[in-house]
Amino acid sequence: MAELTPEANRAARAILKWSVRDLAAKAGIAFTTVHRFEQTGIATETTKAKIVAAYAACDVEITNGEGTGASLRRRKP
Repeated sequence: MAELTPEANRAARAILKWSVRDLAAKAGIAFTTVHRFEQTGIATETTKAKIVAAYAACDVEITNGEGTGASLRRRKP
């Protein structure tokens, strides 16, 4: 699994057109926690797992290629 970075987090939010508050609500964490992570890169592994799970529920995954980012997975028919 690719590492969740602040850059990848912003990319995933952009794919879904989610605000920081939207992500916080979907992940079940505080708005300030998401904001702090995006600004500093500091978050617990539990928090990161909740964020990744919120994205996965919407078929968005964190990726690593030549950098870090996110991609929308194709839904199976």
